Amino acid sequence: MENISDVFITNYIPTIYTTPRTLKYNQNGHNKSADVFLERNGVVIILYNKTKDVLVLVKQFRASVYFQEISKNERFGSVDVSKCKPEKAVTLEFCAGLEDKTLPTEKIAQEEIFEECGYQVSTESLQKIISFCNLSETTGAQSTFYYCEVTEDQRINQGGGNLEENENIEVVEMKVEDVLNYAKQNYVYNSINATLNEATNEDSAHEQYTHAEAWHLQTL
Repeated sequence: MENISDVFITNYIPTIYTTPRTLKYNQNGHNKSADVFLERNGVVIILYNKTKDVLVLVKQFRASVYFQEISKNERFGSVDVSKCKPEKAVTLEFCAGLEDKTLPTEKIAQEEIFEECGYQVSTESLQKIISFCNLSETTGAQSTFYYCEVTEDQRINQGGGNLEENENIEVVEMKVEDVLNYAKQNYVYNSINATLNEATNEDSAHEQYTHAEAWHLQTL
């Protein structure tokens, strides 16, 4: 996974996923402007395997995290990967994805679970926890959280991401208490800054983890 090479930073290249704009407006008689970076809404799934009593997470290289690790005076052109190690940007996260299709959010979540983690689930088994505006200052995109319980017999393959999109994802299983202890470390990225306080009566693992304070977790 960490076999990253030929890193090169350029000016922004437009894609179908993001749109940078400057929004100008007048507020209380004062002209103002704000730089916004429009991106698609997303889904995040807390996946619990009842058979093994583990949370199912994913590990992958994140370019945005890597960019933050690069020295400010070296953030353009070629990057020396021997100096700035790519493994610093391998993150431990919940299963997640962008809403890049005209489908209901629960259908997007269902597809992400299968692509990333290899489990076949029904949309009815997805329990919506909350939807909220993520990074409201810059993107305004909405994230929808789901909780889903699975068993080993629902695992169709090993997951790993969408091969057509060249995704490279490793599935990681951890006990709930291990994830909570992991989140207490000093060096943990919290790319989604939220705590869900809506515990349910479904399962003790679910109750414990919906109160956890870290959602996307950075590996050491």
